[in-house]
Amino acid sequence: MTQTTTVRPAGRASGAVVPVLAFAGIVVAVMQTLLVPVIKDLPQLLDAAPSDATWVLTSTLLSGAVATPIMGRLGDLYGKRRMLITSLAVMVVGALVSAFTSDLLLMIAGRTLQGFAMGAIPLGIGLMRDMLPREKLGSAMALMSSSIGVGGGLALPAAALVAQHTDWHALFYGAAGLGVLAIALTLLVVPESPMRAEGSFDLPGALGLSTGLVLFLLPITKGSDWGWTSGTTLGLFGAAAVVLVLWGVMELRVKAPLVDLRTTARPAVLFTNLASIMVGVSFYVVSLVLPQLLQLPKSTGYGLGQSMVVAGLLVAPLGLTMMFTAPVYARLSAKYGPKVTLILGLLIIAIGYGAGLGLMSAPWQSLIISVLLGAGIGLAYSSLPALIVGAVPASETGAANGLNTLMRSIGTSVSSAVIGMVLANTADNVGGVEIPTMHGFRLSFLIATAAVAVGLVLALFLPGRRPSDKPRLRAGSEEDANLERAEAVLRGFRGRVLAADGTPVARAKVTLIDRRGRQAGATLSAEDGSYALTVPDRGSYVVAARATGHAPLASSATHTGDERPVDLDLSLPGETVSA
Repeated sequence: MTQTTTVRPAGRASGAVVPVLAFAGIVVAVMQTLLVPVIKDLPQLLDAAPSDATWVLTSTLLSGAVATPIMGRLGDLYGKRRMLITSLAVMVVGALVSAFTSDLLLMIAGRTLQGFAMGAIPLGIGLMRDMLPREKLGSAMALMSSSIGVGGGLALPAAALVAQHTDWHALFYGAAGLGVLAIALTLLVVPESPMRAEGSFDLPGALGLSTGLVLFLLPITKGSDWGWTSGTTLGLFGAAAVVLVLWGVMELRVKAPLVDLRTTARPAVLFTNLASIMVGVSFYVVSLVLPQLLQLPKSTGYGLGQSMVVAGLLVAPLGLTMMFTAPVYARLSAKYGPKVTLILGLLIIAIGYGAGLGLMSAPWQSLIISVLLGAGIGLAYSSLPALIVGAVPASETGAANGLNTLMRSIGTSVSSAVIGMVLANTADNVGGVEIPTMHGFRLSFLIATAAVAVGLVLALFLPGRRPSDKPRLRAGSEEDANLERAEAVLRGFRGRVLAADGTPVARAKVTLIDRRGRQAGATLSAEDGSYALTVPDRGSYVVAARATGHAPLASSATHTGDERPVDLDLSLPGETVSA
């Protein structure tokens, strides 16, 4: 299932690739908060009951959760750029559907299509890994990962301004326009990655994961409406557990699974994904609390009485700080590693929420909270893809980052449900209207702080950086290529593919097969017949080679797991076979 190359293509990507991919990520993230300024007005705008109108938000969340790992895997198989453009195109169609209707069902359909664009985030991270030299990769992935928060933060004031002064459908026209621009820029600037995973798309696995996620997320998002102890809520949670367990058993038996659960179980991947849930929880709390606090009337005694637009502007530094944190993260990570930057980010988030408990009495104090939390969340979000990319094979980057993005989405879903319940249960009834209280806001901040504490504990279990992972300065693309080649032969097999007469065989396909019969790596031999394959772990492997005009050859070899390469020349039999 895994395919590797000995040399990352040097110099293919222009300097505009990173900002274009980050812009695509921001556009996609806008979909998540596009309707936040008009949430309270949706029942009137759609002529629907409040419980039905919430499906306009829930549908986007569910489709995004389902699409993220699926699009990541499709990108690994058929091209990340192709799937990125597909995701954006589906989003544009969904935005146009929503722009032309006020019918609830059609609006839900449009919002469902918009959610499919969430797969663009892991696809962009995968493209960056495949194309960029290492000294640029850290800050680039940091910016792409943070684009979720950047887009969400910047969308709040922009959407509030549009909703306050024009028809609310203009929000969707604007989103469609941004999507078209992102597609055009991607077509013009971003090249397709040559990296491919081998195998076929695991359709049963995709259906099983989609069913399990919907069964799990549906009661989380609707539990407050249905009742957390109702038969519907508990039944869906139980069904989700059964489906996901059966799905996991099935995935372990598939040669080319949608999600490689064995890779996911590695400590570096497992604890990163669990910490991602906690980061997602902490990120969404501030997005739910501060806008409400800022817009509540001063007559409540604690509301800050700001307009929708001003409230959005005061929260906007959350996203802006996340954007400017990316280059800072790159320097810190290069020196100390992504584990340390994740821990630092979580500590800053904890400080931000701790300070926020006493900084709720003036609008300017919201700026301090937003900046602190933006810096912490930016560092934490930036660390996550680096931890994932460092722990999985290159051909699984899209699927692995898709799963990590899903974990963050689950965190935001849990946060939305829990904080919504807390604010509802602590609200005061004033003239038949439920008004959130300061006690509810502070309790929400305490919950976020607790989530961060759990994330810190999980982050401490992450493997530390090995001495061999220390960064090195790189002078140019040619040196990059040479160093990448040198690194590729560490902890792996290297040698030459030769014909029976001893002449080198160029462009022979060399495949690494593990003890379970699964493909663990593949590459093509160079013009001089040389090849290099990294191994995921110590153990016995079969190295197979085939080339046009030669019979295939397979040879057994064992790697002890250390950093030294094992030399293995492959001499193809002399008889020829048809191509």
